[in-house]
Amino acid sequence: MNTTLNTQYPSTAADNDSLLNALSKVPEVTLLFWIIKVAATTLGETAGDALSMSLNLGYIVSTGIFAVLFGIAVATQIKANSFNKWLYWTTIIATTTLGTTIADYVTRSLGIGYAGGSALLVALLGVCLVIWQKTMGSIAIDSISKPKAEVFYWTTIMFSQTLGTALGDWVADTKGMGYTTSAIIFGSLLALIAVMHFGTKISKTLLFWSAFVLTRPLGAVLGDFLDKPIDDVAVFLFFCACNSPCSISNGVKPCFFAFKYRK
Repeated sequence: MNTTLNTQYPSTAADNDSLLNALSKVPEVTLLFWIIKVAATTLGETAGDALSMSLNLGYIVSTGIFAVLFGIAVATQIKANSFNKWLYWTTIIATTTLGTTIADYVTRSLGIGYAGGSALLVALLGVCLVIWQKTMGSIAIDSISKPKAEVFYWTTIMFSQTLGTALGDWVADTKGMGYTTSAIIFGSLLALIAVMHFGTKISKTLLFWSAFVLTRPLGAVLGDFLDKPIDDVAVFLFFCACNSPCSISNGVKPCFFAFKYRK
């Protein structure tokens, strides 16, 4: 919450927090938020790979296409007068597809590898957060109501999605851990963040962005798993039934209605 506001105006802090929540154009962070986010990132990973690899458009052309879609989605999101669940998650998917092709280009085409690419993306994400903090005074997601704050929010999300893709590919491919082991690793790290959220006094904003980055590689390794040939037919059918793009898309839809959104 806005601690400065609470300190300066203690008698009206609750009213101001309620007003910020009402004006905010992002959903409340609940368990379903993270479930939908992982599903959306998995869908975005498969869509990004579909254009750049399956259709052989390459990273640059695919990035250009997804950048246009991302720009349109963000502009529409900013122009909206209030929170819209369909628009919000469409924009999230746009960031995942763009992040996929940018990460693949940075780590595979620039000659700096996964380590260099991840380091570069960490730096870009850090710079974005610092500029956001200095410009707006807060990077808390419960205060996203002004257009300038939304620009920072979506730019930060795009960089976090890109970083998450690079981390997922690095662990799954370079370290030889495979997709299942990688999914367990990232899932365990997310569980640890959840424990720190409820059991420590560590900044909730810091934990949120850490979780946001880590849900991306979890979705990335699941998406990459779907892109690869599998010898075991039983495993293939199981994962197709649970994680295919169509199943994910259909699975996300009912979550929209069960989700606790801001009114």
